[in-house]
Amino acid sequence: MPSDLNCLLQHLAHAPAVLVTVAEARGSVPRDKGAWMAVGALSQIGTIGGGHLEWEALRQSRERLAQADSGAVNEWTKTVALGPSLGQCCGGAVQLRFEWIGVQQQALLAQRLAVAVSPVALFGGGHVGRSIVQALQPLPYQVRWIDSRDQVFPENLDGEVLTEHSDPVQAAVADLAPGTKVLIMSFSHAEDLDTVAACLLRIRRSNDLPFVGLIGSATKWATFQRRLSERGFSEGELARITCPIGLPGIVGKEPAVIAASVVAQLLLTESGA
Repeated sequence: MPSDLNCLLQHLAHAPAVLVTVAEARGSVPRDKGAWMAVGALSQIGTIGGGHLEWEALRQSRERLAQADSGAVNEWTKTVALGPSLGQCCGGAVQLRFEWIGVQQQALLAQRLAVAVSPVALFGGGHVGRSIVQALQPLPYQVRWIDSRDQVFPENLDGEVLTEHSDPVQAAVADLAPGTKVLIMSFSHAEDLDTVAACLLRIRRSNDLPFVGLIGSATKWATFQRRLSERGFSEGELARITCPIGLPGIVGKEPAVIAASVVAQLLLTESGA
């Protein structure tokens, strides 16, 4: 799934657009400062929060696009109170910045609208792994997808997903980017155990893997704890592993359900919850 920014850059190669950005936000508002959407004559990329606010911004943008290069202003702002007069009761206010943009602005926009991404390493190319990658693709993550088997990865993956064959699979842990969040779900419990051990050694050495999650039941984790203890890991070190993964209370075992639960858990770690 191409990102909104990639879609915008592709659009600008063929036609102009109006970029609408939330320049200021006060109080309760649908989107925070920096949120944007791009409006084409017949298309929309991104969102500033929906509702009547967005509808009016779409209308104004298309009015400007209809004027083509008639000498109309190319940049303007509008402050909007989100109250009864707009049919919304959020209670806050936003300042929207409107900019006419074309192919000349592609390079500048590629830098200005780029979103910082967090690294995730996913060990395992099975059905759950595929569902997690699919769920992560529209989100601000750079995914490194690792498996010891050949030809397990689907084709036509998003540019934010890098696939890697590693045999033994745990060897890939050594050069993960600092700050990587790790998800372990290979086809083999032996591979899972070795990958968890490699992550624990990395944490012992540099303490730079903030989240290590292992798919599996409480019984699987109890077995792993015993075997990892035999390898010399302490209770405190084992406490750094999250197993089972996913949000408590979500019990479905379908790959898409597991993926939704795990990705929600990752998002919570971003917020410090």
